[in-house]
Amino acid sequence: MRLLRVKIDRKRAAFLVVSCGVIAAGTAFALIYRPAIAPISRPNARSFAVDVIQRGAALAAIGDCIVCHTEDAGAPYAGGRPLPTPFGTLYASNITPDEETGIGRWSREAFRRAMRDGVSRTGKHLYPALPYEHFTHVDDADLDVLYAFLMTRRAVSETPPSNRLIFPLGFRPELAGWKLLFLHKGAFVPDPARGEEWNRGAYLVEGLGHCGGCHTPRNLAGGERGSHVFAGGVAEEWNAPSINRSSPAIKPWTANALYNYLRTGIDVDHSAAAGPMGPVCDDLSVVPEADVRAIAAYVASLMNQSATSIVDRAELAAKLRPAGAVLFAGACAGCHESGAPMNGQGRPSLSLVSAIAEDDPRNTLLAILEGIQPPVGARGAFMPPFANGLADPEVADLAAYLRSRYSNRAAWPKLLNAAATARKQVALP
Repeated sequence: MRLLRVKIDRKRAAFLVVSCGVIAAGTAFALIYRPAIAPISRPNARSFAVDVIQRGAALAAIGDCIVCHTEDAGAPYAGGRPLPTPFGTLYASNITPDEETGIGRWSREAFRRAMRDGVSRTGKHLYPALPYEHFTHVDDADLDVLYAFLMTRRAVSETPPSNRLIFPLGFRPELAGWKLLFLHKGAFVPDPARGEEWNRGAYLVEGLGHCGGCHTPRNLAGGERGSHVFAGGVAEEWNAPSINRSSPAIKPWTANALYNYLRTGIDVDHSAAAGPMGPVCDDLSVVPEADVRAIAAYVASLMNQSATSIVDRAELAAKLRPAGAVLFAGACAGCHESGAPMNGQGRPSLSLVSAIAEDDPRNTLLAILEGIQPPVGARGAFMPPFANGLADPEVADLAAYLRSRYSNRAAWPKLLNAAATARKQVALP
């Protein structure tokens, strides 16, 4: 009798294990599987109204679509641009209306799914380099005009290189688990206690503008840290500074100052756009003014920080960092020294440049090495690159001098190593 009971218990246990396995497999399949959406004939560009295309162009500029989806010297939106990540290199996809290599056979429904759920027309999970964790909050009307804009671009037959990711991250079904943790779907909900401009800015910043994609720190899995929204992140090897109350700005950002910066790439009381912010400002220079002002109003409300002291300790810095002082006199003083001929011509004082006061010297070092190109066409700030003119020890000496003179913060440690690392980043594709 006892033996029979043991056999029954074993059968029940085996049945339970099998049942759990079937349930787990079914759950995993449900999470991973996405059906293909039937292809369509490529839409006729003339089927889209001109005003719809124009609205889509503005939204594409706010979303920076051309920046990520265009390779250097490549055809607009044809993909192929390398996107370095901590997990390897992704290559941007072709989003022109080419029928074979682009999205020419995608319906509006397929486009909406890709933007909101990160799933291609064929059912393939997409990597979150496409910031669908932000685009998921964009409404149908805006996605449809963006679709119209892309479908009226020149079709280019171009297949991007294969992604180069750390094993086993090239296995796309794993992305279903990532989305379960980090893709928080839901329409944007306006704040009734705020005005129309503020809510418009919040919608654009949280949605198509995906500002948090760069300005929010990420965890080890690459998800945004929801408890540290806008507390600063990394974008294309540059530090994306905090744009909340912990902003490192020396002078508080006002909505008008942010508007000037976003529209022109420079604000004389703060800084000039460098690194990835240059193309962002270039795009925003052609966006309707009301939208840029709305973005500025929203971001300014997030920052709301108090002013800190403005520092220029020229004599002390020269004593502490004589080698850097000599380099500054030869390479920088003509534009940045008080009273110099080029100083004051739309250039912010280095005492106001927040990169010099940040904990990490990366942005200061990259600005020295890469220089700053005019972010809005041929207009805006320009600084020549010094990567070929200064060796790593000189770059480190110059950065140490800037830190000592224009901030009251402690010296950056291990600057020579940081300068060498920054130079390698400048050399990256």
